[in-house]
Amino acid sequence: MTADLEAVDLIRVRLPLVRPFRTSFGTMAEKEAILVRAVDADGAEGWGECVAGAEPSYSEEWNDAAWLLLRDVLAPAALAGRDPGVRGNPMARSALDLALLDVDLRRRGVSLAAHLGGTRERVSCGVSLGIEERIEDLLPQVESRLAEGYRRVKLKIEPGRDVEVVREVREAFPDASLSADANAAYLPADAGHLAGLDHLGLAYLEQPLPADHLLGHADLQERLTTPVCLDETITSATVAAEAIRLGACRVINIKMGRVGGPGPAKAIHDLARAQGIPVWCGGMLETGIGRAANLALASLPGFTLPGDTSASARYFPFDLTEPFVMDPDGTIAVPSGPGLGVAPIPDILERASVERTTVRAG
Repeated sequence: MTADLEAVDLIRVRLPLVRPFRTSFGTMAEKEAILVRAVDADGAEGWGECVAGAEPSYSEEWNDAAWLLLRDVLAPAALAGRDPGVRGNPMARSALDLALLDVDLRRRGVSLAAHLGGTRERVSCGVSLGIEERIEDLLPQVESRLAEGYRRVKLKIEPGRDVEVVREVREAFPDASLSADANAAYLPADAGHLAGLDHLGLAYLEQPLPADHLLGHADLQERLTTPVCLDETITSATVAAEAIRLGACRVINIKMGRVGGPGPAKAIHDLARAQGIPVWCGGMLETGIGRAANLALASLPGFTLPGDTSASARYFPFDLTEPFVMDPDGTIAVPSGPGLGVAPIPDILERASVERTTVRAG
C-alpha cells in the first residue's frame, strides 16, 4: 500500500466552535486538528485526521507531540516502506494509517464502509452536550436537539454537576434517550453517589472512573443497575476482552483514533459483537475528514446504539468538507464514494490552516 508513496503532507487546522464545549477535563472554544494527506507517485491522494487535542487532557496524546511523531518518525517510515517500531501514540498512527488506506481504496474504487464490512447506508445519530453552569442553559439545548431528531442525548457530567442535573433533564424530557459521560472524573469511593443515577433511566453511564481502573469499573458495574460504558479504558481488543470478561462494562464506545486506526476499531467491534456487547461510535469533535471515517465505522452491524455522529453544524459554523447533514429521522448517510468519500474544500482548508509541512520520499 505504501510502495509508491511519494509524499506526506501535515496540515494543522483550527475551526471555531459554534458554542464552547465543556467537559470534566476542560473547555474548548475551537477545534485544533492535524490532517494527514498521503500522495502517491500518480498524484492520487488520501486523507486522515488526528483526533488528539491541543493539550494532553483526554489522553496522553496531544497535537504538538503528534505533529513531531508524524513528521520525524511515522511519515518517513511509511515513505521508506518500513515499520516505524513505535509504541503507543494511537491517534497519530491512526491518522497516517487512515490516509494510506484512503489512497489505496480510492485507487480501487472501494468505499471505507465497504472495506470494513459495513451493512448500513445510514447511521443513527446521537449528540453530546457540554457541561453548563445553569440548568436553564442546558434544557433548551436538549429540547432543540431532540426536536432536530437526535436519537440520543449525552450529558457531560462532573462532581457537583451530575445526579441533580440529569434528574432535571429527565423530568423535563421523560421519554428521551439519555446517557451521561463523566470522562473519568470519579473514583471508586463515589460509587454510592453514582448509584443515584440508577433511577433516571439512562441508556448508560460512560467512563465514570479513570482509564486504568478495570477492577474498579467491574465493582462499580456490579453495584449499579445502569449499564457502564467504557471509552478511555478501551485501547485495544485485548483490553476490551478483559473488560468484558471482568464484567467491567455492558456497553463499549469505539473511537477509531483512540484505538489506533480502522483495523483495531473493527477488531474491537467484532469481539464485542461476538460477546453480545453493544457498541457505538464515539466522537472527538472531528472535522468532516474524521466524521466521514466515523460514519463508515458506524455502518458495521454491531453498532446498534446511536453514536456521536452528529451533523457538522452541531459543532462548526463551517466544515472543511461538504457538511454532513442529519435528516429529520435522526440519521446521516454513510459516504459511498471511494475511500472516505470526502476531501477538504481547498479554499476552506486554506482559510483554516495554521501550519503545514511536507515529508518526501528519499
